[in-house]
Amino acid sequence: MKFVDEAQVYVEAGNGGNGCLSFRREKYAPKGGPDGGDGGDGGSVIVEADYNLNTLIDYRYQPKYKAENGQGGMGRDCRGIGGEDIVLKVPVGTTVIDLDTDETLGDLAEPGQQLVVAKGGFHGLGNTRFKSSVNRAPRQTTKGKPGESRNLKFELKVLADVGLLGLPNAGKSTFIRAVSKAKPKVADYPFTTLVPNLGVVSPEPYKSFVIADIPGLIEGAAEGAGLGIRFLKHLVRTRLMLHIVDVSPFDESDPAESAAAIIRELEKFSPTLASRDRWLVLNKLDLVPEDERDALCDSILEKLEWEGPVYKVTAINGEGTKLLCYDIMEFVDELKAQIDSDPEFAEAERAMQDAMAEEGRERIEALRSAKRAESRAARAAAQEAGIDDEDWDDDDYDVESIYVP
Repeated sequence: MKFVDEAQVYVEAGNGGNGCLSFRREKYAPKGGPDGGDGGDGGSVIVEADYNLNTLIDYRYQPKYKAENGQGGMGRDCRGIGGEDIVLKVPVGTTVIDLDTDETLGDLAEPGQQLVVAKGGFHGLGNTRFKSSVNRAPRQTTKGKPGESRNLKFELKVLADVGLLGLPNAGKSTFIRAVSKAKPKVADYPFTTLVPNLGVVSPEPYKSFVIADIPGLIEGAAEGAGLGIRFLKHLVRTRLMLHIVDVSPFDESDPAESAAAIIRELEKFSPTLASRDRWLVLNKLDLVPEDERDALCDSILEKLEWEGPVYKVTAINGEGTKLLCYDIMEFVDELKAQIDSDPEFAEAERAMQDAMAEEGRERIEALRSAKRAESRAARAAAQEAGIDDEDWDDDDYDVESIYVP
């Protein structure tokens, strides 16, 4: 199945049914008075988080949804049937954004959580509603109100406690295979991982955390180079980032400089995200002679001026990963306990996640705008040169989010 983490849809709620103009006419009550019923309310459009979904692929092929209109009122004070709501199922972790106002309507982070994105139109009133002591035969009714309509964007962020950060081929997929039952593709070439992979890690019985293998970043990712800009947003909800560093890269580049480049890209994308808890994991130590390992690791830490936690592992055989997983579990448990017990801390945590999400959206939108401007300029230049391409697309650069594993 393709992985889609962004989709644009148009939703329209149902219109309210019109009120009925009717008078009671029976054999022995020829002037029985008004009996026109109200119309029915229009159906609403509701978005619901579904634990069984993990992609927004369906909305690529069906981008328009309309709820049912309310039925008109009828005589004998019969009210019209209300329009049926339409429920759009999305994966847990989906953010709903109004494209016209750029307003975030809601963040569906819990299974079963619902959000009304388009309210159905209010029903019209029948003439019975307008009778009074001085108006015995009212001929007044009202029409049903139109339902709301919106252009929406669904944006999925992978829900994980821990996110893996690092260059392509740093060993992130190998690490997640070593500590969980997830089996992402592993190969000796960059960009093997094209989609985020999730793994559940259980250091001890009845205790676990979720780890996300995010496709690798490269220098310039915050400006749109490579695949990284598409996936940085998935780190917003993670409680901890593990920065995986290959201490013996195949191209013989400087591991410290490579790690610094990733940190710079993170800061460009979202300064708030860059300030989150981040642990350094020095990987592939088996490729370094044993008597040189300590000196190499110390050199990397010194160049980075690193002051946070550091772990030395060899993911391919699991060496050093067990202790790391126990420490992560302890960190996650303590953070969850603090969120549950301290409302102020929980609110600050939510505010920080909102800030990271907003910074990420602004960065991506700025990048899209710049690329579209470049495309329009290139089109104008081509037309001046006598080249006319009817299929030219000004929006050719739109951070595409369909990936095939």
